Amino acid sequence: MHIDTVRAAYRRYAGVYDLVFGKSFEAGRQQTLDRINARKKLRILEVGVGTGLSLPDYNSDHTIVGIDASEEMLNIARERVAKKGIRNVESLVEMDAQKMTFEDHSFDVVVAMYVMTVVEDPQAVMDELKRVCKPGGDIYIVNHFSAEKAGLRLKFERMIANFAELLGWHADMPMSPLLSNAGIEIVTIAKLPPFGMFTMVHCRNSDSSGGRMLQAVGT
Repeated sequence: MHIDTVRAAYRRYAGVYDLVFGKSFEAGRQQTLDRINARKKLRILEVGVGTGLSLPDYNSDHTIVGIDASEEMLNIARERVAKKGIRNVESLVEMDAQKMTFEDHSFDVVVAMYVMTVVEDPQAVMDELKRVCKPGGDIYIVNHFSAEKAGLRLKFERMIANFAELLGWHADMPMSPLLSNAGIEIVTIAKLPPFGMFTMVHCRNSDSSGGRMLQAVGT
């Protein structure tokens, strides 16, 4: 999906995003942050920070940078930071995740929650996540990935794909092509509630050129 389409969709969603999607995405956010918060004093990039729902839940010793394609969503995130007095947010910047302006190896941890199905080129985003993450650093991806075997679920996801521009996301993106050529180590793959609709992938930015691919249960 072209970035202008995404911006238009989230311009419509911005005012109701927390109400409509907040609860559905809560498990993915919380499980990801629980893992990150087990460590101390990290510089973290959250790609697709949106309205900043996750920002209050990072431990205060972390330093957070957030980017999003939607200025309307970022404005809400900035208001949240101000109202809650969150002091460890370094910046919230409008930026295309496919062409980030950060220097190589800028962050200890890179997080992309519910992002891959709203971008035009998920592989370009994956390459950027790896580029800006330090060698040996962690990359967390939370997303819905489509079925990779024929069946009712795959048919339904392909049907929904016809409405991608209206919805602002596409449902027919499989996991394997995204990860198999990324040159990263897959640490864990976990299904998330509700109903296993979403998946958390914890990757490590390996120093080696090749990655290790694990089979995701239920794909």
